[in-house]
Amino acid sequence: MQDHHGLVVKEIASADWILLTSKAIDEKSGRDTVVIDVGDVFAITEYFVITSGRTSRQVKAIVDEIEETIKKAGGPSPTCIEGNDEYKWVLMDYGEFLVHVFDSNERSYYQLERLWSDRPLATLPPDEATNLR
Repeated sequence: MQDHHGLVVKEIASADWILLTSKAIDEKSGRDTVVIDVGDVFAITEYFVITSGRTSRQVKAIVDEIEETIKKAGGPSPTCIEGNDEYKWVLMDYGEFLVHVFDSNERSYYQLERLWSDRPLATLPPDEATNLR
């Protein structure tokens, strides 16, 4: 996995789960999915996976698809899921990576990518995950 600067996303135990997460997001038409390497500066996780849906209904569908896809492949369940009461910003904690699923308005407001703009940014083509099943 490489970003537009040629930086390689380092191998971690959860790399396959991140790829499956990307595929699940794509299945539910998540928008502008990115992965940010925060491991050197954020002690509790290695990567942020950030995506958005157009509505809270789509956010819920994305969250459900991520959880189901990883579970079906024998992966871990998230240690916690926050924000699934309104589905405006849902945080899924998988340990080595955190998944942030926003609705479009919340993502524009919080601008997580801007807050972490000094960190390596990678986009994950969803077709890379198809061979993991």
